[in-house]
Amino acid sequence: MWRSVHHVSSIALFLRSHSGLQWIHAAGNLPRRSSEIQPVLTKSELVDRICRILTLERFDALYKLPFDFSDEILDAVLVRLRLNPYACLGFFRTAMKQQRFRPTAKSYCKIVHILAQGRMFDDARDCLNDLTLGSSTSDRSVSFIFNEMLSVYKDFSFSLKSFDILLKAYAKNGFMKEALFVFDNMAWHGWKPSLRSCNSMLNCLVKTGEHRTAIMAYDQMIRAGILPDVFTISIVVNAFCKDGRVDKAVEFMASMKRKGFEVNLVAHHTLIDGYCSIGQTKQALGVLSSLKSEGFSSNIVTNTLLIKVHCKDGKVEEAEKVLKGMRDVPGFKVDATVYGILINAYCELGKMEDAIWMKDEMLGSGLVPNTTIYNVFINGYCKNGKIEEAELLIGEMEVGDPKPDSYSYNTLLNAYCTDGRMDKAFELCNLMLQKNIGVTVLTYNTLLKGFCRIDAIGDALHLWSLMLKSGVVPNENSFSILLDGFFKTGNFDRALKLWNDMLYRGYAKSLITFNIMINGLCKLGRVGEAEDIIQKMKDRECLPDIYTYRTLLDGFCKSGEMDKAFEIKNTMQKLGFLPSIEMFNSIITGLFRSKRCDKVNEILAEMHTNKLTPNIVTYGTLISGWCEEGLIDKSFDYYFEMFEKGLRPNLLICSTLVSYLYMQGKMDEANVLLYNLVDFDISTDYEHYQRDSNHDLGHSDAYQAAKIFREGSNEKLQPNYFICNVFIAGMCKAGKIEEAKRFISCLSNRGFFPDNFTYSTLIHGYSAQGQVDEAFFLRDEMLKKGLVPCIVTYNALINGLCKSGNMDRAVRLFSKLPEKGLSPNVITFNTLIDGYCKAGNLTEAFKFKQKMVENGISPNVITYSTLINGFCRQGDMETSIKLLNQMIESALDPNHVTYCTIVQGYLRTGDMTQVSKLYEEMHIRGLLQNDNEKGTVFWKTCT
Repeated sequence: MWRSVHHVSSIALFLRSHSGLQWIHAAGNLPRRSSEIQPVLTKSELVDRICRILTLERFDALYKLPFDFSDEILDAVLVRLRLNPYACLGFFRTAMKQQRFRPTAKSYCKIVHILAQGRMFDDARDCLNDLTLGSSTSDRSVSFIFNEMLSVYKDFSFSLKSFDILLKAYAKNGFMKEALFVFDNMAWHGWKPSLRSCNSMLNCLVKTGEHRTAIMAYDQMIRAGILPDVFTISIVVNAFCKDGRVDKAVEFMASMKRKGFEVNLVAHHTLIDGYCSIGQTKQALGVLSSLKSEGFSSNIVTNTLLIKVHCKDGKVEEAEKVLKGMRDVPGFKVDATVYGILINAYCELGKMEDAIWMKDEMLGSGLVPNTTIYNVFINGYCKNGKIEEAELLIGEMEVGDPKPDSYSYNTLLNAYCTDGRMDKAFELCNLMLQKNIGVTVLTYNTLLKGFCRIDAIGDALHLWSLMLKSGVVPNENSFSILLDGFFKTGNFDRALKLWNDMLYRGYAKSLITFNIMINGLCKLGRVGEAEDIIQKMKDRECLPDIYTYRTLLDGFCKSGEMDKAFEIKNTMQKLGFLPSIEMFNSIITGLFRSKRCDKVNEILAEMHTNKLTPNIVTYGTLISGWCEEGLIDKSFDYYFEMFEKGLRPNLLICSTLVSYLYMQGKMDEANVLLYNLVDFDISTDYEHYQRDSNHDLGHSDAYQAAKIFREGSNEKLQPNYFICNVFIAGMCKAGKIEEAKRFISCLSNRGFFPDNFTYSTLIHGYSAQGQVDEAFFLRDEMLKKGLVPCIVTYNALINGLCKSGNMDRAVRLFSKLPEKGLSPNVITFNTLIDGYCKAGNLTEAFKFKQKMVENGISPNVITYSTLINGFCRQGDMETSIKLLNQMIESALDPNHVTYCTIVQGYLRTGDMTQVSKLYEEMHIRGLLQNDNEKGTVFWKTCT
């Protein structure tokens, strides 16, 4: 017995000595046997001889043995000497050094078990690292290695510690799926991993962004009966915080304290940082203030976090006070990190001079700014639009120290792309290549985003090809940028094709990608498909956020599907998402769009209950919505309320009110409002007109609105093309086309030149007055200026020809539309049908109705109403009723005008029975709202 122990100790000393190491390495290629005749040994005899040499420390004799390494010999020696770990390790390393031989996975598993049983854990880990780093091959998958380890364990009856080492080896090398496989299978066999291995696995999961997996693994660890320590608790708190669930981190810490577990300062620091990352600085300060009462002493990390919290809250002066206090405490050494936080805070606030002052103070403290500090400055300059200063700073770094890194260049690159300076961006890329700064996928993504931002999708696709040719593999962010670019530029087919490709490649994982797709589908009006993506997100363990649901809700509101929109709203409430003013604005828009304006007041009351204040968008939506409903008085009520709340109207609100005043024929009121709200400043003739209008309309809503605006604002709104065209349209509608032309001439002096809409409005105005030649002259003027008339312009010309009785010329112009690259729309056909009906040529009118259908355009209410009116005028009531029935069969609802037209026809024929029937139909369809309307409005309209 003594002899055996003595041999093991001797071998151990020998292997760990300098000469021993030389032997292990020198044995990498054993000398070939000498030319003298050697006795032929059987396999069993050879293994006996090797084991005896290793046990008796007669290592020189190993060189003389006539054998080549093989799996059988190595495994046989390891099995025979499994209780002698040092001898086994020496022989195994010798086998590893052979040129023509490599140990199998099973041999590795055997040596790991042997070393673990002999408590040679470092050597066991080294062997496992050799094995697992090659685990990408199919014969060394985690399941294969685990089963081999299990097989050896059953043969040797030791050592369970080997599985623990395997778990830790996978975790340390970043093979988290493999580590979890080992963790799960150990639990299945009833074996407990060590707490240290579990902590290593949890920590690596958090570092690789697998926060939720780490939390689930912790729960499994607890169920297996493994009690946590202070390190475990800190890791789990970090997992919750990194996952954005700081409230869960607080609950977890509280439960640990109740159970008597120690929660150290690191966990509290992690919680503070978690609060800071989600902007809850008040709660972060609460944790900081509680540290002293819980018996913790502040250290450099605590104070650094306090500075970070103050900076996050925008209280940089308070942060500076903490810095000053730190310098006064003996033993507290303020490092570059603290100064970096303060410098970054000043840069974020745009206070670059203060940031420079802080850098100077840092230099005065004996600290030298590192690359991170310089990068903070570069980022600050770029964010504040001072790209030239960023360029100078990078130039300073290039000739001095520290040198710019990839982040430095990519930050400047991003600034160029954001500013649309793609030529400068590519110059910088070339410089990066010259300086051997890696042009990574981040660089390409920045360039892709730059091209998509300026709608240069062709250039983005060319860059994509270059990226692939350069061997840079696109990541999910790359695909997401291109997907967003396709949607924004209207390349919907390509966007959908790319999305399917992303799903196939497994790139659709992140919340950003899913949100881009949902937003794109909603813009396409395919809200149902967007809703289906929610389930895809959940299947991939990517939980929708408030933006996901807000986008979907907005999509349903825009499509008028309010029941679905309210379902999404209820889901958001159940998930704890706080309601926002944006959500309510979408709902109000949807209610007006779906003609459910009776619910608007209910939604406004709910907004008030949730303590949400209407903003300018809310008021704009209400004003526009009530104008659409024809209740312009109600729109003005909200206009006045908006001013009471201290909000000024924007051009959109102004143009909405003016447009609807023009539409109602209230020209003077529209002009009064327009002149007082918008800075036209054109001529004394208009000022004279304005004064006269003000005098005549002194008690109107428009005058009061203008007066309130004048009293509450020092300056008028600056006009844009939209508001100018609104005014021109109003003037034309009022028949003041020459005044509209003079107005355009005045605008030209201010840099406003007629666009397509302006010309179309003037052409429509001349056409409506029967001045067709003037209209065509304007069309020719458009062409000379390089403006291409659209179908709206030609519809106005066709309308003018029809009104002037030139039906043949109108039809000739209609037939030339394809040559001009234009397709007639429903308005084109309705205009010609109306022209023929008024000319009494109902046969030709019917022919154009048939052409509509042949062109894939469905006749609408106006089409049928026009034809019905034509036949009623000729007394053909039978055909009029057939058209009414055909209209209803086509799922078109006749309006008040349609019915009144037919009623007038029957009144002319004296058929009161049919009048009564139509009267009842109108009542059933809800076209007559009350008895008063039945008795008065109906008869007034019809007679």
